Amino acid sequence: MARPQTDIEAGRAELLTVVDDLVRKRGAVDISMTDLAAAAGMSPSNLYRFFENKEALLEAVAERFFEDKSKIMVEVTESDLPVRNKMYEFFARRFLVMVQKYEAEPDLLKSYLEIGQQHFEVVRGYVDLGDHYLSLIVAEAMEQGYFQGLSIDETVSLINQMIHCYTNPESIIYIGTGKLRVEKLAHIVDAMFNGLGVQASAELTKESHIKIVS
Repeated sequence: MARPQTDIEAGRAELLTVVDDLVRKRGAVDISMTDLAAAAGMSPSNLYRFFENKEALLEAVAERFFEDKSKIMVEVTESDLPVRNKMYEFFARRFLVMVQKYEAEPDLLKSYLEIGQQHFEVVRGYVDLGDHYLSLIVAEAMEQGYFQGLSIDETVSLINQMIHCYTNPESIIYIGTGKLRVEKLAHIVDAMFNGLGVQASAELTKESHIKIVS
């Protein structure tokens, strides 16, 4: 008889905790299925009951790493907040989660970031997921008259560039939480809503004599 799925899920959760311990001890050194089995005190064949291969393990690690941030994106996009506040919360709440993780265990976060760089194909799906939810907020804003003259994709790309320091965990490491504050983020979001669009861009170009070069 097959074991209940809850037993498998509980086993996976325990093994992911073992992965945390290995990363704390070894840093971003590649962890093999054999390494994990040994650290968990089980045979490699037993480990494959929980993760069918190394790729499945990495996907589970990434899912847990992004779990709280994914939940925030869903909650914010489905909320009844005014769209400008919704945009701010979309970035601010995830940023604060990253800050908490960094302040709790900076070396662990750094190691997981290195692992993510080594296996970016696994992380890519969560980057795309972030763009998907951001596009929903942008579409809502466009219905209210914001970002005129831009497509959703163009607006998402511009916003990502403007907000990059608050979405890239490495920014916390290199810039520091003292300079990256949510109060500044609020000003950036206001600037996006006030400045991205045909009319605002035209006025800015006229008044500042900006020449756009290709």
